[in-house]
Amino acid sequence: MNPITLAAEEELNPLIPHPVEIVLALVVFGLLYLAVKKWVVPNFEKTFSERTTAIEGGLAAAETKQAEADAKLEELNQRLGEARHDAAKIREDARSQGATIVAEMREQGQAESARIVEHAHNQIEAERQQAITSLRAEVGSLATSLAGRIVGESLDDEARQSRVVERFLADLESDDASANGAR
Repeated sequence: MNPITLAAEEELNPLIPHPVEIVLALVVFGLLYLAVKKWVVPNFEKTFSERTTAIEGGLAAAETKQAEADAKLEELNQRLGEARHDAAKIREDARSQGATIVAEMREQGQAESARIVEHAHNQIEAERQQAITSLRAEVGSLATSLAGRIVGESLDDEARQSRVVERFLADLESDDASANGAR
């Protein structure tokens, strides 16, 4: 054989490791495996379980808060419904009170109107009576002066003048009554 081929055969193939390196790699891998299994994996599992517990607790707390929020929402909706009902009742009461007040004010207005009309009638009647009295006095004085001119004697005497006026007015009223009765 050729010395170069022998040297090449004795030389190790770079692709195939030495048996010592394989054993050393296996021992180091085993130690590393045991260290990871003993210290790292429990820490990971502890962290994972803590996170799982925290997440589950957070979910439970969120569900509790959601249930509380739903209960509060339902309570608020109920209160809102009651408030709307109360507001509708208050509006209806206000409408009925308004109608009652309007009716009372209308009655008061009608009563006040009737009182004013009655007062006006009384005042008109009083003024009419005053006008009649004033007219009687004036008609009496005119009748007396006219009668005095016709008769040719003075009717200055009060008693005589009063009798003449009364007789004249009675004649006028009887003529008025007979004229109204004939109609």
